[in-house]
Amino acid sequence: MRIVLGVSGGIAAYKACLVLRLLTEAGHEVTVVPTRAALRFVGTATWEALSGRPVATEVWDDVPGVAHVRLGQEADLVLVAPATADLLARAAAGLADDLLTTTLLVARCPVVLAPAMHTEMWHHGATAANVRTLRDRGVHVVEPASGRLTGTDSGPGRLPEPEEIVAAALARVPEGAATGRRADGSPVDLAGRHVVVSAGGTREPLDPVRFLGNRSSGKQGYALAAEAARRGARVTLVSANVDLPAPEGAEVVDVETGLQLQDAVHQAVADDADVVVMAAAVADFRPAAYATRKIKKEHGPDASEAPVVELVRNPDVLAGLVADRGDRDRPFLVGFAAETGDDQGDVLQHARAKLERKGCDLLVANEVGPGVTFGQDTSTVHLLRPDVADVRTVGPTGKDKVAAAVLDEVVSALGT
Repeated sequence: MRIVLGVSGGIAAYKACLVLRLLTEAGHEVTVVPTRAALRFVGTATWEALSGRPVATEVWDDVPGVAHVRLGQEADLVLVAPATADLLARAAAGLADDLLTTTLLVARCPVVLAPAMHTEMWHHGATAANVRTLRDRGVHVVEPASGRLTGTDSGPGRLPEPEEIVAAALARVPEGAATGRRADGSPVDLAGRHVVVSAGGTREPLDPVRFLGNRSSGKQGYALAAEAARRGARVTLVSANVDLPAPEGAEVVDVETGLQLQDAVHQAVADDADVVVMAAAVADFRPAAYATRKIKKEHGPDASEAPVVELVRNPDVLAGLVADRGDRDRPFLVGFAAETGDDQGDVLQHARAKLERKGCDLLVANEVGPGVTFGQDTSTVHLLRPDVADVRTVGPTGKDKVAAAVLDEVVSALGT
């Protein structure tokens, strides 16, 4: 497995030598990327001798090889130990002023940071905010140990022991990431891909206490995000009013309304998305006007009828993505259609019409109704692709199995 070991400038840098030794003895290919400050504690010769590989700190090193991009692109894991308060701040801000921070920006593999600093620095509000930001983006920040620090000081902020750091880091890598398969033989076939998933149901506010919404629980979207992350993808999950724990490894962006969801999805797509799965139930309409105060019902003999709420159409997010993509083949677009069937046609007839109308690459038609799909742990879906005559039906089965089937279709279409 290809690992980038970042080392920032703290006295605990000497422990990174032991981390490096453990990783290389386990057979991993490790490239050490120290900061300029780290080299004041441990020199280049030590890192090169222990890793057997050249060491660089600047983006100007190996310019023809474009190392500041290549290292992050090719890595299966990026581990920074120690990660100082300064490194956490620069990573959270997205700065790219040396080889290590540019590598962190490029990396789409698991990223693990092992902080080490004085207790006061670890407890400072700025550091706490930076850690929250990084964790919200899917970075795994190891909790520091408590114990003896520099001098006579003692408390939280001590770098964990090398064995603990290595175990925590390797646990973040999908099984078989270097070989493309897990221990059970199943694939890690979305490694290096950016998958955007929308989940839940939007709420369109009418007044401070009322909204137009729907019954979507977000379970299917969350299952898709979890499965994509398990397959090695970098996952952005745009979550609309979902009360579920965040899937492991996914960056969650919380939204409420259809317009907010549209903006969040488009922003995520602009960040080099390879696949977009629109599993959220976006309200077709929203109130034309928002009442800043609760709408009261009138009382008495002269009370008028109930007020009339004027609605306007919400944008079709999936159709907008199709239009923005144009003739390009990325991102691969997956739409969801909740169908019941009616006098005009059954579920599949409506789904085929929607697939043609939407222009997406894969349509997942959900059979819905009282006690079916919404809020439930099982679903029945039909998978339709414009270039494939056969329809694949999955279920009734668990939403995790549906997620796996959907992503199998995606991987098949992508040819990975």
